[in-house]
Amino acid sequence: MSASTRTSDRRCLAVVLAAGEGTRMKSALPKVLHKVAGRSMLGHVLSALTQSGVMDIALVVGPNRDDVVREAQIYAPQCQSFVQSERKGTAHAVLAAQQALAGYDDVVVVFADTPLIEPSTYTALREKIAQGAGVAVLGFDAKDPTGYGRLLMRGDELTSIREHKDASTEERSITLCNAGLMAINGKHILNWLSAIGNNNAQGEYYLTDCVDVARRNGAQASVVRAPESEVLGVNDRVQLAQAETICQQRLRNAHMRNGVTLIAPETVFFAVDTKIGRDVLIEPNVFFGAGVVVGDNVTIHASSHIEGAHISNGCSLGPFARVRPKSVLGPDVKIGNFVEVKAAQIDHAAKISHLSYIGDAHIGSEANIGAGTITCNYDGFGKYQTNVGAHAFIGSNSCLVAPVTIGEGAYIGSGSVITDEVAADALALARGRQVEKVGWAKSFRLKMQAVKAERTAKS
Repeated sequence: MSASTRTSDRRCLAVVLAAGEGTRMKSALPKVLHKVAGRSMLGHVLSALTQSGVMDIALVVGPNRDDVVREAQIYAPQCQSFVQSERKGTAHAVLAAQQALAGYDDVVVVFADTPLIEPSTYTALREKIAQGAGVAVLGFDAKDPTGYGRLLMRGDELTSIREHKDASTEERSITLCNAGLMAINGKHILNWLSAIGNNNAQGEYYLTDCVDVARRNGAQASVVRAPESEVLGVNDRVQLAQAETICQQRLRNAHMRNGVTLIAPETVFFAVDTKIGRDVLIEPNVFFGAGVVVGDNVTIHASSHIEGAHISNGCSLGPFARVRPKSVLGPDVKIGNFVEVKAAQIDHAAKISHLSYIGDAHIGSEANIGAGTITCNYDGFGKYQTNVGAHAFIGSNSCLVAPVTIGEGAYIGSGSVITDEVAADALALARGRQVEKVGWAKSFRLKMQAVKAERTAKS
């Protein structure tokens, strides 16, 4: 039986530490709720854990952090939450969840502000425990190890974790550093954590001391290595931006490997849940918010913004298009330059080519919406629906005042303000008749020139 098979048969609990205040973020929002690629850091951690097969979650939060608990329940509905009332170190934080620790083969301790850990890394930590280690620590080779705890090794065995301030000159030359995360044998975790003392300058109980406790009790400690970029912890807005950069590069590479062409990859920004089909072309400076699904053979021209929308096969968007949440574009729809669509269903092969706003609407198949057309969907109190039938033609610079229905095949004359239902195949005109006064402009100019001359003479 392989190690990975043994791991899948073992009961595992993840203790997610989210009690840090994050004051360096300079924000009223809890640190772990700040987003990377459209998802909270906490959401990233919980998603990766569940993808690795860890379904039982114990969340440790600070006092009065119901907002963090609610966010966790989005990704792990059955998670248990525990409050760390006093901040006395990482081991003390894990023990805040001691009611949940019993009965597990493996316990993985993770931090909610390390959003880039891959599911495979959590699995690798658990595999070390399945193979007989008492503790498995996540390590990384640091370009600059200053400030990090060093992992002291004897062959493949971890002998100790030495904090930078306590390390000797020789130990400070070690570049293998502690990332903070670890897996612990579930049968011993309570005894080992309870044995950790606080004989340090801060008077805190450090999770890293679990390595020494486990070894004193005859257990082996192992290390799993990850790239430095994967273990990045976020403590301020600078590191948040670094995490965004790394996450975006992962997403861009994944989409390109799946058949998406990015002309300038570094200028395209995805949400972590963006789904894109094959043979999609994305030009520079395109932004995807959360909840976007794009079909095959779609072209998204430069400087477009899409969120919460479904884009079907063969569509063309932009440049400078904005497609907002609850919009559904059917096959072969064209959304042109400077067009905004919100909460609208646009059926097969309809065209909205220029300078239009279509909100709270249903546009029928092969309808044509002329330049400058808007749906007047809001009266200051409520939103109202506009329905445009298949094959209808809406002339340029028209206002469709909702609620209103335009029948199939109807024509709306340019510059019309439509407030009543228009029958199928009818022509609707709603504008004042043109009036022409011959010679008026010349007379007006002469009159005003005389007035100006008189004023000049008096001055």
